[in-house]
Amino acid sequence: MSRIQVSDLTFAYESSYDPIFEHVSFQVDTDWKLGFIGRNGRGKTTFLNLLLGKYDYSGRISASVDFEYFPYPVKNPDDMTLQIVEAINPTSESWQIIKELNLMDADPGVLYRPFSTLSNGERTKVLLAALFLKENAFLLIDEPTNHLDIRAREKVAGYLNTKKGFILVSHDRTFLDKCIDHVLSINKTNIEIQKGNFSSWYANKEAADQMERERNAQLKQDIRHLEEASRRTERWSDQIEKTKTGTRVAGLRPDRGHIGHQAAKMMKRSKSTQKRQQNAITEKQGLLKNIETTDDLKLNLLSYHTDVLLTMEDIGICYGETPVCLNINLTIRKGDRICLRGKNGCGKTSLIRLILGDPIPYTGTFRLGSGIKISYISQDTSWLRGGLTDFAKEYRLNETIFKALLRKLDFDRIQFEKNMEEFSEGQKKKVLLAKSLCEPAHLFIWDEPLNFIDIFSRMQIEALLTEYQPAMLFVEHDESFQQKIATQIIDASKKDETPNM
Repeated sequence: MSRIQVSDLTFAYESSYDPIFEHVSFQVDTDWKLGFIGRNGRGKTTFLNLLLGKYDYSGRISASVDFEYFPYPVKNPDDMTLQIVEAINPTSESWQIIKELNLMDADPGVLYRPFSTLSNGERTKVLLAALFLKENAFLLIDEPTNHLDIRAREKVAGYLNTKKGFILVSHDRTFLDKCIDHVLSINKTNIEIQKGNFSSWYANKEAADQMERERNAQLKQDIRHLEEASRRTERWSDQIEKTKTGTRVAGLRPDRGHIGHQAAKMMKRSKSTQKRQQNAITEKQGLLKNIETTDDLKLNLLSYHTDVLLTMEDIGICYGETPVCLNINLTIRKGDRICLRGKNGCGKTSLIRLILGDPIPYTGTFRLGSGIKISYISQDTSWLRGGLTDFAKEYRLNETIFKALLRKLDFDRIQFEKNMEEFSEGQKKKVLLAKSLCEPAHLFIWDEPLNFIDIFSRMQIEALLTEYQPAMLFVEHDESFQQKIATQIIDASKKDETPNM
């Protein structure tokens, strides 16, 4: 066991005045299974790139291991997969890579196919196996679950749980719980490390946040009381001071010495009260800085004149003679939030395209209510170009509401001045989410909307959908999200029977 030591790390991009990291120090044991958590744009991928030596920085990063990045950049995807594995790790033997693939329930036959023909899940498993076989390697695993179905996520999580020595960036709470033993979190003002999985880290964070809120409320009350005491003392001091020139009592002059002594005592008491008040204010200013606040989102949900919005009866989709999905039966009513589930390639996206009006060949009966307005989020974000103002105009969005939603999704105002090509993948996905929330719609169709979206924003979206209860069809492999949001799960993988309703 050795350590990765980060000392006084400071880094900022040339185009930015604000540093991503400023005087950051911590250390990591190289046998930890470390989950890396933080909101979009906080610098998770940037930190991985700093470990890889891609940027200049001030401070020091020292390690006795070799950092390896996932996803590994495959230059020639048409090459045989075994060739790619051998290029990544020339010292590995075929039996070793086959053994690793078996641990993930992957078919070793994929090694003898062109890499470009592999599914996303197969590519993930092959690359992880090849990288973990490298000697003295410490893996930097950046969002491996994107586009993986639940079964593939379970297999990859089980595999990672057998390994040690990695940093894993993921926003899938269930996935993190299954394979990490420490958490590295980028907070608003610092970076911290805790032992445990995501659930234990989040429980500790909620408890700490609640203690800070309660302490903050107590200090606010103390400050009010001290302000009132300070004003009372000041009034008393003024009244005593005035008696120095006051009226004689029974022919006696006022005892100026006594009055002066009382005034001095009052002044001392006032100074003490002010000092206590300032100390309370200073302590209060140190609170709440790392509490992740999420504002309530809004949805532009239209009312429809009937209960049923869409029906599919015995729908089958084939491309040529190849069946993609068969015997799909579903009905979407007001308030239904149906999760379309199944392994990659089982036809989920084809079903969505059929609903959206694309010319998809199908058998069976499909009915979409007259005048139904649909708001759609696609998997793909690569088409986003240009500025947010022009984007809002193109899609007839209220720009003020659109940008307000992005702010609530933790967008900095400085992002509004950039072109979308410069956004992170998480920020691009939030653009599509904000667009969908702005659009007036009876039915919301979201195809893997949470890829790259941070954990806190996922919880924010869960709260929104629970409150508004829109009619919805969605594909999302985040198991926690499914459990909280879906009122029904349709399995599109089943070819020979009617899916469970």
